[in-house]
Amino acid sequence: MTGGKRNLIIAIVVVLAVLFGLYSFVKGAYNNFVRLDEGVKASWAQVENQLQRRYDLVPNLVETVKGYAKQEKDVLVEVTNARAKVGGAVNISDKIGANNELTSALQRLLVVVERYPDLKSNQNFIRLQDELAGTENRIAVERKRYNEAVQTYNVAIRSFPANLLAGMFGFQKAAFFEAPAAAETAPQVKF
Repeated sequence: MTGGKRNLIIAIVVVLAVLFGLYSFVKGAYNNFVRLDEGVKASWAQVENQLQRRYDLVPNLVETVKGYAKQEKDVLVEVTNARAKVGGAVNISDKIGANNELTSALQRLLVVVERYPDLKSNQNFIRLQDELAGTENRIAVERKRYNEAVQTYNVAIRSFPANLLAGMFGFQKAAFFEAPAAAETAPQVKF
């Protein structure tokens, strides 16, 4: 074999090795993005399961409180309206905002409940309040898992050089489920 043919074969092998390496990198990065994106979606589905549970509990809670706290109509209307917004939310950002609003309205409703000792001793209300508290805990756990999945995904699509591929394939930053600003202050109970 002549030196020119040998150099040509070496050049072809090097080009093929580089192309195979590039293909492996792109394939691995793309598949990682898909896996992380699906993880975010699965985590969000779990959050939605718990939000739906809370959404379903709210009418029962409102009806129970209504019988005792007729003069607290504004708070009950606020909870009902917030629940309606949750039902009408379409994308993740809207759902996060609507659920944060529902969380605030429920906190105000529980403050109203403190004013009615008879209501607090009603077995239906106690059961509903316990279910709601359990659901709120589940929401917190699932929201944490969702945010962890979002963080992992966002870091992967923003890290160099994978970020070049993420942009090329249309992978976009996912939104975190953050607590509303009102959650920073505890509701005031006044008699």
